[in-house]
Amino acid sequence: MKKFLDNKNILITGGTGSFGKQFIETVLKKFKPKKLVIYSRDEQKQFQLQLKWKESDASPIRYFIGDVRDLDRLKFAMQEVDIVIHAAALKHVPMAEYNPFEAVKTNILGAQNVIDATIANDVKKVIALSTDKASSPINLYGATKLTSDKLFVAANNYKGSKKIKFSVVRYGNVMGSRGSVIPLFLKMKKNNIFPITDKKMTRFNITLEESVNFVLFCLNKMWGGEIFVPKIPSYKIIDFAQAISTKAKLKFVGIRAGEKLHEEMISQHDSINTIEYNKYFVIAPNSKFINWDKKKYMKHNKGGKNCPNYFSYNSERNKKFLKISELKKLINKNTNPKIKPKF
Repeated sequence: MKKFLDNKNILITGGTGSFGKQFIETVLKKFKPKKLVIYSRDEQKQFQLQLKWKESDASPIRYFIGDVRDLDRLKFAMQEVDIVIHAAALKHVPMAEYNPFEAVKTNILGAQNVIDATIANDVKKVIALSTDKASSPINLYGATKLTSDKLFVAANNYKGSKKIKFSVVRYGNVMGSRGSVIPLFLKMKKNNIFPITDKKMTRFNITLEESVNFVLFCLNKMWGGEIFVPKIPSYKIIDFAQAISTKAKLKFVGIRAGEKLHEEMISQHDSINTIEYNKYFVIAPNSKFINWDKKKYMKHNKGGKNCPNYFSYNSERNKKFLKISELKKLINKNTNPKIKPKF
């Protein structure tokens, strides 16, 4: 990968989260950015990060307290910024259901604020992080993220003459993040019982390191308007439980409200606009208002092929499933394995 982030000013919203910390570590290791701005509303997490990455004249790290709901603060923080990674979001499904408009204010209005602030500051590239729950959503969190995806894709239309590109990266459950199932299962291992919603349930899996590397890959390749989806493995929730403990009992509790039996990253309805590559998919924008030539894109980015109509990329019919032994290795590596990057 070329040193395309060298001497660039980069800002990441929600930068104190699991992804943000891995992003900081990876970028500082692989590149020499001029400035790396960590934007988040959590002062305690910022304080903890500063114990490892201090703010100084010799360091590119800068910390900004701020909320994506605050447009003026975003505009101020994004002065002279070249690249923005939008990772801030309210992500807990039950909390979003109970506090619906709070999720709307952060995930939708906040997304629009990020778009407006980047356009106002002549930012060059913007990537928004999405989730498998945004594809054919059945809960409020997924619906807000789908709306966010649509906003970022549509921003390529009304940017006017500004030389700015907006793209989206969508992936599944992140192994090692604070919201993953691993900490919960490890805690319940002491009680020798795991609550399982359904024995048929499957999920996608990506590590923090892989997610950051894929975002960097997309940042380098993006045209603006596309949604990138990595090809990642799935696992059966039962296999995941057995990878943690073969002695624990499984208690089947039923699917919770707003939860899917299998997750999806590309729906049948998106298949007509989807290009398949060896290690990832690209969902082309489907809007007459966006100047995006799919054939030209495929000619420039060789190796792609059109997906068949009514194709669906979901965790149940995935070609690659993690075995129990593979899951054990990932879990034993503290959920942040030093795997050779795929991208």
